Amino acid sequence: MAENRVGRRALLQAAVVAPAAAMAPAVLAPVAHGDGGRAARPDTADPRFTIAVLPDTQYLLDEGGSDPEPVRVALREVARRRDANVVFLTQLGDVTEHGTETEVRLADSVFTDGVPYSVLAGNHDVPGNTDDRRGPTPFSRVFGPGRFRRMPTFGGFAPDGYNSYHVVRAGGRQWLVLALDWRVSDQGIRWAQGVLDQHRSLPAILTTHDLVAGSPDAQLSAHGRHLWDNLIRRNDQIFLTLNGHYWPSGRTTLVNDHGHDVQLHLTNYQDRYYGGAGMVRFYTFDLSRNVIDVETFSPWLLDRDGDTQPENETARLTGDADRFTVEIDFRERFAGFAPPAVPPARPARTVVTRDTVAYWRFDAAGFPVAEGPVPAGAVARDLTGRGNDLTVTRLHGSGPDVLTWSAEHHDGQPAHASLRFDGGKNPDRGAVLRTSDTAPLNAMRFEAGYTIETFFKLPDPLVGDHAWMGLLSWEGRAGDAGKTSGWSDDEPTCSLNLSGERFLQFVVYPVPGDADPTSWSHAVPVGRWTHVAVVNDGRRTRMYVDGAKIARNAAEESQGISTLGRPFALGGTQFALRYGQGFHGWIGDTRITAKGLRPDQFLTARR
Repeated sequence: MAENRVGRRALLQAAVVAPAAAMAPAVLAPVAHGDGGRAARPDTADPRFTIAVLPDTQYLLDEGGSDPEPVRVALREVARRRDANVVFLTQLGDVTEHGTETEVRLADSVFTDGVPYSVLAGNHDVPGNTDDRRGPTPFSRVFGPGRFRRMPTFGGFAPDGYNSYHVVRAGGRQWLVLALDWRVSDQGIRWAQGVLDQHRSLPAILTTHDLVAGSPDAQLSAHGRHLWDNLIRRNDQIFLTLNGHYWPSGRTTLVNDHGHDVQLHLTNYQDRYYGGAGMVRFYTFDLSRNVIDVETFSPWLLDRDGDTQPENETARLTGDADRFTVEIDFRERFAGFAPPAVPPARPARTVVTRDTVAYWRFDAAGFPVAEGPVPAGAVARDLTGRGNDLTVTRLHGSGPDVLTWSAEHHDGQPAHASLRFDGGKNPDRGAVLRTSDTAPLNAMRFEAGYTIETFFKLPDPLVGDHAWMGLLSWEGRAGDAGKTSGWSDDEPTCSLNLSGERFLQFVVYPVPGDADPTSWSHAVPVGRWTHVAVVNDGRRTRMYVDGAKIARNAAEESQGISTLGRPFALGGTQFALRYGQGFHGWIGDTRITAKGLRPDQFLTARR
């Protein structure tokens, strides 16, 4: 391979940016680029990982005349791709053209490098139009249990010797891969059902040769309908199927008996130039973004940098059937058989430090209401014991539903509870929780630094105009603090708000000087809990969203907060000493610390 050439292969690698670190060893020992021969070892904890797919290679492993090099290069390249964090490769059948001893021995020599993988029989790999009860064949002797038993992913084979399964660790969890014969008998289906029953909490990818046909539209083949009706639709675990056999490639989505989508994808390029030229497909799972990014390319052609039209149009495929993104909420999709393991609630004493000046939460430890509307006058205790209790006040004569108790919470939140605010405009409505007029927090100036943290969630969809609603603030006018050079003398001296574009805005008037250094986040998501921390070290302020430092932090020096002895409020921001709209969404644990904290000291950290 040309390692110093900037060509199509380099461009491809630049397009895939997932990091890869160390995992359990790959089954064999591939050589990796520029690292002295060490194997690329995937990171099984990384939420971004790749499952590679190798479809029909029969025209390249044909004793009548073929070239196995594209397949050999593809398998080698899959193992070398550190950037893609490849954890497993699944082959989709028709490894060979005739299934003869000679062809299978050739395939045996080609499949020598790689990450853990599965191989299944296609109709060209086994003699006759028979099902998985056909008995031993050259294919089953080479690609049977003996080949896979040392792989760390290998789970087992059916007694027939043609159906197998693997358990793959990736993204911090385990995944089941079923590799089924091209004609699965009822006996084979019962075996597959037994494997699913033994691994009930694992999301499953089913691979086989004949399932979805691609012309004119992607739809179940006759055998595919049999598999769907007798296995796939009944088992909610199966969320993705992969098959070859037919062309052109395509995909469809069907709804199973549990009301959930199942992605069914056909991948086959043997009709393309050079018998598919060792085409591989990368399914890159991103559990953080809730997507699977799919790309299709020929490592052999990308490495050659050929200039002919057949090579150029085959090296990388970009059509809708070959390069696409599947959006899937993994947590929701898998909840029926693998409910997420939510960390247990943590007592207040584990997050109240000597520098904590106020901490509020809305479970039984700090709040008297456990269901339904929260009455005016209800008190959220300051669990530091410093006397900064919050009292519920409804705004503008709002009804009881503007503030309700909720069991919803961020997974990393110490308390498993929150308050649901239903503030809005036209007319202004809402509720706030305020400290008393004599609370110590009202007059604290935090000149040595501070950290203000809260958890919140916006509804999905976020209906109506909620621009510039406040999450928290100190009451009072900046003008009354002698600050007149900011946006308005009537705004408070410190507030955390949300713009119409869903940007968080933290604006503060420091103690010395007359300025309003302001930090702006990116657009925060709807329908998902978010943690925000505003950290000041006594000189500058930095905002973190879900533990990540934002870009638009204020450059000006910022020391302390010009408080005026007026109450602190949760759920709204005053302007000209008057509340308009209240917050719209959920707010959870909120903590104020008289010290600039590191991210590993935030409320989300588990110690």
